[in-house]
Amino acid sequence: MTPQPQHSREPRAETPGLSPTDILHLLELNIRDCAVFMLDPTGHVIGWNAGAERIKGYSEQEIRGRHFSVFYPPQDVAFGKPERELQIAAAQGRVEDEGWRMRKDGTRFWANVVITALYDESGTLRGFGKVTRDLTERRESEQALRESEERFRLLVQDVSDYAIFMLDPTGHVASWNAGAERIKGYSEQEIHGRHFSVFYPPEDIAAGRPERNLETALLEGRVEDEGWRMRKDGTRFWANVVITALYDERRRLRGFGKVTRDLTEWRETERDLRERRRLLSHLVQAQEAERHRIASDVAAGTIEPLTRLAAGHQRLAQQADGPEAARLHELGAIADEALGQARALVGRLRPPGIDRRGLREALGEYLAETAGEWGLKYTFDYRLDFEPPAASSVTVFRICQEALTNVHKHARAGAVTVSLASAGSGVLGRVSDDGIGIEEPRDLRPSAGRFGVLEMRERAETVGGWWTMGRQSEGGTLVQFWIPAGAPPSPQDDPAAP
Repeated sequence: MTPQPQHSREPRAETPGLSPTDILHLLELNIRDCAVFMLDPTGHVIGWNAGAERIKGYSEQEIRGRHFSVFYPPQDVAFGKPERELQIAAAQGRVEDEGWRMRKDGTRFWANVVITALYDESGTLRGFGKVTRDLTERRESEQALRESEERFRLLVQDVSDYAIFMLDPTGHVASWNAGAERIKGYSEQEIHGRHFSVFYPPEDIAAGRPERNLETALLEGRVEDEGWRMRKDGTRFWANVVITALYDERRRLRGFGKVTRDLTEWRETERDLRERRRLLSHLVQAQEAERHRIASDVAAGTIEPLTRLAAGHQRLAQQADGPEAARLHELGAIADEALGQARALVGRLRPPGIDRRGLREALGEYLAETAGEWGLKYTFDYRLDFEPPAASSVTVFRICQEALTNVHKHARAGAVTVSLASAGSGVLGRVSDDGIGIEEPRDLRPSAGRFGVLEMRERAETVGGWWTMGRQSEGGTLVQFWIPAGAPPSPQDDPAAP
């Protein structure tokens, strides 16, 4: 005989004013999150609640008397799943299942189903109670989470540019990705379970650096560090390391996440760049020293004799009469012109006091003097957040100086604007005019008689910057350039320098 469930013989507590039938009826009417309904012993619907109507889409009139297999997908019906579940429930008292079920409109939903066999006092099977919950949203969320976790796992495992791995709370390796194997040289089998201090140089281990990093991560949540690390073969590499403390939902420490980047090439590039900047600084200084020497030689060897010559011609012209006086005045004018050109050359060779007064004052004074001499209206917009290093200031001054000279010689302009602004770690310069503008790109070629253009470009590119020149939409020419102006640390200031 089929075993029957045991029923309690204890007296039931009655709800005042409501019979058990009334209570059941209220539950059927008001429970909407679950489909609660009854089947007869053959599996046909004989009871239906509001939740069943909401979830499955049938009204009680539509579904009453129909076999409950209507809720199963065709493939489950073909394999006899509805009948099998009733058989299990009859034999074991209940059955629980999860799977796809069908709504009236033909759409599917993921359901948790409990079917309970219902017996009367004599042990006779009277039917089945069926409770169905719609778990579609939960299943989709769980599936999305699983897919997200799988994508993250694949991402972590396959990333080769970063060593990403986990430590247990004591600092022993608990997971390992492809990047860790590539950077550090250990396979997962070789490194799993070993203490992460194996990645540190002996001097750091002796100083307690691995343990101190874990302690900082515990106190602050994370720690970032840069320094030498060791590969399996004993070679060193320069690493950026981030260690993050990992806690579960109860705030229990589960371990540490560790991300390591190999910055050896970047560090060497930075050192090469610092060395290049140092050499460029020396080159600029040497060029300026040579310009000062030439300017001094021109001042002593050319300007002084021309000054005396011009003064002598002026005195002789005052004393002479007739054609001789006119000839002496003409020679005096030639001497004055040569003197002016020599003084202009000295001015171009020797910037006026950048080292003493700074770029703003030196360039502003030069612009005021030359614009006034050339009859140009000018605007000077200086918006630098810092005073550039001396070598950068000289480069900026020289490019502006040459650009202004081109405006005077070629632009036929009435106004010029010079602006300097901080941009990134450098100086963004603009020299614009309202003249005729450049006509063709060939104007930039030295063969066009504009060797200063080539000099501006070479100055900018030599120090790692850029330079452009072109016609403005509103007319005139615009010269733009960017010069790196960050003060690079000296090797003595670099803690990573060997």
